[in-house]
Amino acid sequence: MNVLVTGANGFIGRELCNELTARGIPFVGTGRVAQGKLIGVGELAPDTDWTKALSNITDIVHLAARVHVMNERESDPLAAFRRINVEGTINLAHQALAAGVRRFVFVSSVKVNGEATTVKPYAESDTAAPVDPYGVSKHEAEQALWELARHTSLEVVVVRPPLVYGPGVKANFRNLMGAVARGIPLPIGAIHNARSMVAIDNLVDFLITTLQHNAAAGQMFLVSDGDDLSTPALARKLGSAMGRPARLIPVPPSILHLLGILTGKQSTIDRLTGSLQVDINHAKTLLGWQPRVSVNQALERTISHFLSARETE
Repeated sequence: MNVLVTGANGFIGRELCNELTARGIPFVGTGRVAQGKLIGVGELAPDTDWTKALSNITDIVHLAARVHVMNERESDPLAAFRRINVEGTINLAHQALAAGVRRFVFVSSVKVNGEATTVKPYAESDTAAPVDPYGVSKHEAEQALWELARHTSLEVVVVRPPLVYGPGVKANFRNLMGAVARGIPLPIGAIHNARSMVAIDNLVDFLITTLQHNAAAGQMFLVSDGDDLSTPALARKLGSAMGRPARLIPVPPSILHLLGILTGKQSTIDRLTGSLQVDINHAKTLLGWQPRVSVNQALERTISHFLSARETE
């Protein structure tokens, strides 16, 4: 096995490369520019030349993508997402096939399933219902890969993770850690939801499993820690790991939603108050996979890194 990891200098890519190294699995990493051992391939695009990176490669984990953009500047966001996430991905897949690559693991997103769950957790058999341009582009990339696999020898595996966290996590998760660390009162005490997350340790372990397990070929998987949390429970666990209590104020969700509308932060409020759960039984039963670390273990590692980084800021 010789694995190509695209987006190897990203949040997930770095951890995946570290784990491949620890397990003695040969790999090649790519990024926009050459850096250390990384091969520079430029921007992920419909005409990216992957020739150098694909030399002697047997398997691919495709992480590189145009990710969810908070402050979108493109006049046509969907076209921008399609160019990179759909056309860029299928270009890589065609070149991989020509180079003799066996398996193509595509890291997609739970956003292909939708934005929230109400009655039951998402399952692999559910009809895709992406809402935003990012989710739409990931779904279209999946469909293009399945079509290619139907007519060729390329073994496609699709993995749809929910929120990924771990040391160095950014965005809303880091903001929540910062608020708890500073003792800022948070108006989330009255929220009763359940959200699936996946620790980067567990996601990386699962991705390697999909590379090595014969039964993974041609399958799509949802993956998580298998231990869903409410937003208040997450804040309390973060506080416990920091050795200080989270200060939670029980503001009714209806008030939070109104504030979200008034401030233009409705999508953020929806994520704080809504549920998004995934069922990982398919991964467990077909691959015999179990999460490698518990939520508490993963949060302690994440918090330790966060606190260390704060001391050096």
